[in-house]
Amino acid sequence: MPVAQTSVWADLTGQSDAIATLRAAAAATASSAMTHAWLITGPPGSGRSNLAYAFAAALLSPAGADGDENTTREVEARTHPDLAVLSTERVIISIDEVRKLVSSSQFSPSVSRYRVMVIEDADRMSERTSNVLLKALEEPPERTVWILCAPSEADLLPTIRSRVRTVRLRVPSVADVAELIARRDGVSAEEAERAARHAQSHIGMAHRLATNDEARARREETVELALGIRTVADVVSGAARLLEIAGADAKAITEERDAEERAHALQSLGVREGGTVPPQLRAQLRQLEEDQKRRATRSLRDGIDRILTDLLSLYRDILMVQLDTGAALVNVELDARLRAAAQASDAARTLATMDAIRTARERIEGNVAPALALEAMLVAARRPRQAAGERDDR
Repeated sequence: MPVAQTSVWADLTGQSDAIATLRAAAAATASSAMTHAWLITGPPGSGRSNLAYAFAAALLSPAGADGDENTTREVEARTHPDLAVLSTERVIISIDEVRKLVSSSQFSPSVSRYRVMVIEDADRMSERTSNVLLKALEEPPERTVWILCAPSEADLLPTIRSRVRTVRLRVPSVADVAELIARRDGVSAEEAERAARHAQSHIGMAHRLATNDEARARREETVELALGIRTVADVVSGAARLLEIAGADAKAITEERDAEERAHALQSLGVREGGTVPPQLRAQLRQLEEDQKRRATRSLRDGIDRILTDLLSLYRDILMVQLDTGAALVNVELDARLRAAAQASDAARTLATMDAIRTARERIEGNVAPALALEAMLVAARRPRQAAGERDDR
């Protein structure tokens, strides 16, 4: 069934099967037709959390499965009285956070048919924490619906998986993402296609690349830097510059979000922007600031990972040229540079470079100093001048 543009499902793309399943569940009138625990899985950028909140809006709306504007606005602001959300900027969701959410799940809905509990990144729960959630899933209140999000079913305990209904998302096509970005963000079809392709169909990143000149410039510098690595000195300076780019990207994301959160917090506390915060309210703002500092730490790591993802796309393109597969290139604008790089090396070396990028991601996730991990990765990516018909200045 086609989705109306005013529907809560309108801004989701490339997931028609998943939308049909969740829309039918939201439209069910008999409680026996509704599953009370769901797991939405899919790769980064596929729209897991977007789909979860669209489903939540449909469940909470008095208008039915396509939702209504007021409920959608409350869900987007996380202010709906029958919606509870657990998301974290940390690596692990704490057991106390889950206990608090489980406790609130026992309340009856106040204005809607259901009380909806959303856990983003449910894969960040330890086994002990997951067992706290398990008890709530085993005996949920009649009108409580749990919606969990994770990259894959394998990221959760088997006991959790056995008590949820899984909806699997696929990576949307570049064309699907480009159509969404062009319609929603008002950019040209050409700009939307380039952003969707460079983002490798990651919806959130495609939005940033289509609407943020600085984000596009940082990505261009990243791939240009990697193509220019020749000497050991290039490796050291290149790693330092990649770290600076990641830091600038992370800062740009967190500063905008931090400002919005602070403005919203001041408004909810009844304090005008620029006004003096009463002493009795300062503790709440301090807590917000601490949360934002933790997010900044995580955001830097995410920024580095975005850079490494872009580099993987670069060497994937070089490999496709070397193997003459005819596959579409991600970085098609660099066609001539890619072909020159492909001729200066061979497929085995390119695969080794891609393995080094994956190793760098694992090392950084394991708390190895990012600069060291990036230097080791760029050593593998280094293309001696002699291989390119140039003088080696090591």
